[in-house]
Amino acid sequence: MSDHLKIDIDGPIAALTMDRPGKRNAMCDGLLDEIDAFFSKIPEGVRVVILTGAAGHFCSGLDLSEHVARDAEGTMRHSRNWHRVMELIKFSGVPVISALYGAVIGGGLEMAAVTHVRIAEPSTIFQLPEGMRGIFVGGGATAHVARILGPDRMCEMMLTGRKYGAEEGLRLGLTHYAVGEGEAMPLARELAAKIAKNATLSNYMMIQAIARISDMSRTDGLFTESLAAAVSQTSADAEEGLRAFLEKRPPIFR
Repeated sequence: MSDHLKIDIDGPIAALTMDRPGKRNAMCDGLLDEIDAFFSKIPEGVRVVILTGAAGHFCSGLDLSEHVARDAEGTMRHSRNWHRVMELIKFSGVPVISALYGAVIGGGLEMAAVTHVRIAEPSTIFQLPEGMRGIFVGGGATAHVARILGPDRMCEMMLTGRKYGAEEGLRLGLTHYAVGEGEAMPLARELAAKIAKNATLSNYMMIQAIARISDMSRTDGLFTESLAAAVSQTSADAEEGLRAFLEKRPPIFR
């Protein structure tokens, strides 16, 4: 049983709901540990994960009541653990969709930024308010959020405490879909069902290769692309995909 994370598995789709409604789902050590445990050993048969929050909010960031009790070394180690868990979400090999509404603030935005598909309702607020609290981001924003926004825009966002809504977030790339109230989870489930029908190897390659290639030199990236293509395009699923295309039917992947 989880104290802060509700897990609902329906066939190939797992829905994870952060459940600390009294704190707008602020991230405490216990919740981070539960997310860590799930992604460290994703249940067999799960092909797509949906990540969301309870009671009208995604996640309002780090629980500052825990943060104030840490010294410099403790803060550094805590930050590095956040980095590890965020990388685990991003590179688990299973596509992760985030259904966003309410607070997507600080660490909540850092976590949303490592998911592969982001859907935002009108109530969504994207913000990095750490500068107004005399602190600095520590959950990976400089690597993940800055990659989406660019370092210049992220710096301005932190300096001013600027907030973005769903439509602005869509324009800037903070979200991929801006939907109406109550529509994030239905669309998340619809997209999850679609993604779950893909070949698991090609999903895995997209998750593992694309972000890493963008960190490489052009030459190294193109070589890595060729390796990923060679592995995926000679698989049994690729054979089934080609056969299905020629036979004008939907493919049935493993």
